[in-house]
Amino acid sequence: MIKVNENFGKVQDSYLFSTIAKKVAEYQKNNPDKKIIKLGIGDVTRPLPTPCIEAMKKASDEMGDANTFKGYGPEQGYDFLRKAIIENEYKDLGIDIDEVFVSDGAKCDTGNIVDLFSQDNKVAILDPVYPVYLDTNVLSGRSGKFNNGKYDGIVYMPTTEENNFIPELPKEKVDMIYLCFPNNPTGTTLSKEELKKWVDYARENKSIILFDSAYEGFIVDENIPHSIYEIEGAKDVAIEFKSFSKKAGFTGIRCAYTIVPKSLVAYDNDGNTYKLNSLWNRRQTTKFNGVSYVVQRAAEAVYTPEGQKEIEENINYYRENAKIILEGLKNINIKTYGGVNSPYIWLKVPEGKTSWEFFDELLEKANVVGTPGAGFGPSGEGYFRLTAFGTHENTIEAMKRIESIF
Repeated sequence: MIKVNENFGKVQDSYLFSTIAKKVAEYQKNNPDKKIIKLGIGDVTRPLPTPCIEAMKKASDEMGDANTFKGYGPEQGYDFLRKAIIENEYKDLGIDIDEVFVSDGAKCDTGNIVDLFSQDNKVAILDPVYPVYLDTNVLSGRSGKFNNGKYDGIVYMPTTEENNFIPELPKEKVDMIYLCFPNNPTGTTLSKEELKKWVDYARENKSIILFDSAYEGFIVDENIPHSIYEIEGAKDVAIEFKSFSKKAGFTGIRCAYTIVPKSLVAYDNDGNTYKLNSLWNRRQTTKFNGVSYVVQRAAEAVYTPEGQKEIEENINYYRENAKIILEGLKNINIKTYGGVNSPYIWLKVPEGKTSWEFFDELLEKANVVGTPGAGFGPSGEGYFRLTAFGTHENTIEAMKRIESIF
């Protein structure tokens, strides 16, 4: 008799964003004349930079010529892209790193990284949190049972206005720590001083920090690190995930990268050490066939002068959207967080409403879609996320509609 992985029975019935999609589709079906503006899912709207398009066209032509055709590429990524990442993302920060693994998305890597770690590890996550961190650990058997909105085996670290969105160090010893800054969903950040506390904790407890830095391209404040490796000692305790999706608009063609320093180790029950760089390389060569040559050439073009210029223009476009949202919400006395070093605005739901009730109200009265905070964890209740990734026109119109119903 074939048996199921029973951990799938522990994960909650529906993924947050698929639930939103179903609700929106149902409303649209019943109201076909309504124009819905979506400021929920963090999908970009600006086109790819011109150099990336040109690089893909050239690479496609190469694939049509027997002399330049490329078959299977290296699972770790082509050297031309890995070198470009090192030169442009790390050397300018004074970080000496060369352990780059190119992938098809930070979501994939943050989910797949759990393959390296024992089920016995105690996991700590921010609350609210990007659902993938939690769900993949539930599927891997590290969660325990779901009771009263939380999993018994997970350590939740609340990040709310009560602690100024700065999570406290766990009071119990944990092994795997998920941090995402600039944060999804709250749009808030950690200073270098605050992040150093986590690195010190991980070093003291032989823990691993899984640091999602997908939104670092939006950082404007000087004291906010663009990489966890700006913190002394982080290479001994942290894996970093970065993406071209939000920074360069690659949500539709998929390319990201993960840094697994060679100094990182994990332990077996007898205290023997295993190099995580080697384990991740083994995992990738077993389960992953690499990112296409055409896409990697596009990613390389991100670092051309023209590519950088267009990327900065696009990011400034989204920053302007964030200002529009922040100003609009201020006009109706709704408290907001984030939206400065991040494309996400985290707002306090008006008193007396749940986050899903607020979702329904915006959808039905303003025809605007956002994301209920409750979908990101128990501490997300009472909050709501809007994204700055829409068009200027839609963002302005959405705020007019929201202001009108309040």
